[in-house]
Amino acid sequence: MKTNQMMTVGVLAIMLLAGCGPGQDKRAVFVFPEGDALRGRETFVALRCHECHRIDGEAGLPAPVWSAEKVVVLGGEVPRPLSYGQLVTAVIHPDYDLAKHSDMRMPSYNETMTVGQMLDLVTFLQPHYKRLQPVYSDQYFLH
Repeated sequence: MKTNQMMTVGVLAIMLLAGCGPGQDKRAVFVFPEGDALRGRETFVALRCHECHRIDGEAGLPAPVWSAEKVVVLGGEVPRPLSYGQLVTAVIHPDYDLAKHSDMRMPSYNETMTVGQMLDLVTFLQPHYKRLQPVYSDQYFLH
């Protein structure tokens, strides 16, 4: 009887510990639903993001009102494309990391932008970021 109890406790302990491994806690994952890129483009204009930002490769948007050296270009070829989470952070908390390198500070839209607009905007922006392809030279290869 005592052996069965110890075996049961041991099996339960193993099951509990197995559930604590990395990636097992689904509550730790936060996933937004996909937005609509067309509505995101409309949101970009409606919130007047175009006044300070230009999107690389996106034609037909109203022109920025700031001088060219102050306009923040979004998208284009970058060493590491921004993840969905980084774009969400840049929109809802721009001073966190991305805007630190700029003299201008983006105003907060957290009280005026809906969650749907934020999802649509990020869905619109993300495909504009392309991974920069490294350039290799023959001098780096041993012959």
